[in-house]
Amino acid sequence: MTSNAELHARRQQAVPRGVSNSLAVYAERASNAEIWDVEGRRYIDFASGISVLNTGHVHARVKQAIERQLAKFTHTCFQVTPYESYIALAEALNALAPGPAPKKTIFLTTGAEAIENAIKIARFHTRRSAVIAFAGGFHGRTLACISLTGKVQPYKAGFGPMLPEVYHVPFPMAYHGVTVEDSLRALEQLFKADVDPARVAAIIIEPVLGEGGFYAAPPELLRRLRTLCDSHGIVLIADEIQSGFGRTGRMFAIEHAGVVPDLITIAKSVAGGVPLSAVTGKAEIMDAPGPGGLGGTFAGSPLACAAGLAVLEVMRDENLLSRAQDIGRFMSSRLKGLQVRFPCVGDVRALGAMVAVELVKNSRADSPDAELTRALVQAAGRLGLVVLSCGVYSNVIRFLAPLTIPDALLKEGFSLFEQALEEVVGTQLKTRAAV
Repeated sequence: MTSNAELHARRQQAVPRGVSNSLAVYAERASNAEIWDVEGRRYIDFASGISVLNTGHVHARVKQAIERQLAKFTHTCFQVTPYESYIALAEALNALAPGPAPKKTIFLTTGAEAIENAIKIARFHTRRSAVIAFAGGFHGRTLACISLTGKVQPYKAGFGPMLPEVYHVPFPMAYHGVTVEDSLRALEQLFKADVDPARVAAIIIEPVLGEGGFYAAPPELLRRLRTLCDSHGIVLIADEIQSGFGRTGRMFAIEHAGVVPDLITIAKSVAGGVPLSAVTGKAEIMDAPGPGGLGGTFAGSPLACAAGLAVLEVMRDENLLSRAQDIGRFMSSRLKGLQVRFPCVGDVRALGAMVAVELVKNSRADSPDAELTRALVQAAGRLGLVVLSCGVYSNVIRFLAPLTIPDALLKEGFSLFEQALEEVVGTQLKTRAAV
């Protein structure tokens, strides 16, 4: 039997260090919200492959859809000999996207590709070049995407120069004293000091910061951005790559604010684990680039489109939007209970099943505890629970359990998290006492 240690040694020899791992645990198989490693050990999955598996690992209906397509063909390239599943999934996403205007969708392979193409489309439509993004936002790892991303370490450091004409303004974070008015004032100052709004092609925003720490954009900010974009002819792009596909209890997180974006970027959970991404937007904007201006060899693969159609059926038939709200309420309640017991639990945030806890020293928002956060991820892993960290200060634990997780596993997983927290806090106290 191959061990985790043996595989990790091979990994270190064969794979660059720039590709990091949360845990040195190597998956052998998975089902719904559980993973078994190569040594046969079981883990409850509160990560979902970074929110890719809202319908769980290897959902039976998604698997069947892939198998049916696999028996027909795996690839023809949509731009060479197209196929119906691409069109059918585009029609479904167009119907689901908020707002009454006619929509169109292009499929790609990764979230970064979706972001790149959204920017291309916005630039072509407006004939402008500048883009405004938000501090703390994460939009991918390609050069254009890291330029948009609002975090230097580890994404930008050493990879410069960045894409020109990209500007950042603060993202509201109530826990850290950053308000909507702070963000809007920064935008106003940006237009006075750095870039004419008549040169801005797009404003891109995550309705809920993903890698940035699960802060939800206040509805007032999104509404004001919509008004500002309308005033200046700017394209409003909602990056729903992590927050979309039911994660927050609505199909897209921006729906909570009642705001209609011009373009939406989609990826992660759209195809149940098969690589697929999309840009869905107003038809008049999506049609701006000419024939051949958009596409990709593997973009909208037939296997992924078949999986995507099955995912939408599962979401509808298993009522996963409501389930996301139930999961969020349960996790928030348990985390707020821990907040009373542990001074390190500084803030609890949730929008549907997009749940996070921010870890600090002595209940102080201005004292992030990244060390405790790293230790907690490892302690949870040792106990059989997979969780992820994130945040501008690397001090947030994010919870992304599959929306299909049974109640028993949800409760068991959270009990493991509590046990891990007790362990790392106890170790930290003993270490400090020894010093």
